[in-house]
Amino acid sequence: MSPTSRLIEELRDPWGLLLGATAGGAAWAVDVHPAAAAFVGVTVWLVKAGVAAAQGRGAGRTAPAVAEGSGEAYWLDRAAAAARDFGELSASLETGPLAGRITLMRPRVEDSLATLERLAEHASRTGAALARFDRGRLDREHARLTEELRRARGDVADDIGRALGSLAAQRAVVDRLTETRNQVLTRMESSAIGIEGLVARVVELAAMPATGSLGPARVLDELADGLEGVRRGLHETERITRDALGPRDAPDP
Repeated sequence: MSPTSRLIEELRDPWGLLLGATAGGAAWAVDVHPAAAAFVGVTVWLVKAGVAAAQGRGAGRTAPAVAEGSGEAYWLDRAAAAARDFGELSASLETGPLAGRITLMRPRVEDSLATLERLAEHASRTGAALARFDRGRLDREHARLTEELRRARGDVADDIGRALGSLAAQRAVVDRLTETRNQVLTRMESSAIGIEGLVARVVELAAMPATGSLGPARVLDELADGLEGVRRGLHETERITRDALGPRDAPDP
């Protein structure tokens, strides 16, 4: 991404707008002239965007290495779109209890997306490792050697036995890689849909009149709990996949 594009993305960041508005409001609150207070807010907003762009933060971070057109790329794109929608929605809410609760959820959404990016990279590396194996060939050779072993004697039988052991080890690696990749993709799917559901409920809450009832508060509690469940589930999946596969099982492509 070019420096100009990065700066534009940072200028669109709702957190920068919020920071600028807060600074301007603070200046106005201490009896600074409204025009000067507005100038303070705009200056803070521009400085924040410039510094973040120079540091390569936000949209300038390195894109995850995910196989194009893969299942993990599809679910990561959906999750990223939902996370962007959530950020834009949280910034658009009027100041109040709802906006405050939604703002508190944003770090969890961002953490979930970051974990999804790591899982997507892991799934792509696992897919590349699986491509090194021909499971059909391994199964055919295993069946052939098993039949030959029944007729073999002496040293020949020993050689065939060792070959079968090697084939069994390779098939076990393929099974572990396949199981791990499927587990990651399943978790990515459920998490992406979960974040999309969170956005939908927040849209619904934002459209409701502020009646002061406890209903929205209970819903927000449920949404916060659900989001925390998504986040914890992603971290648990990341830990399980990291522990299940050693470097020998998932060689770098």
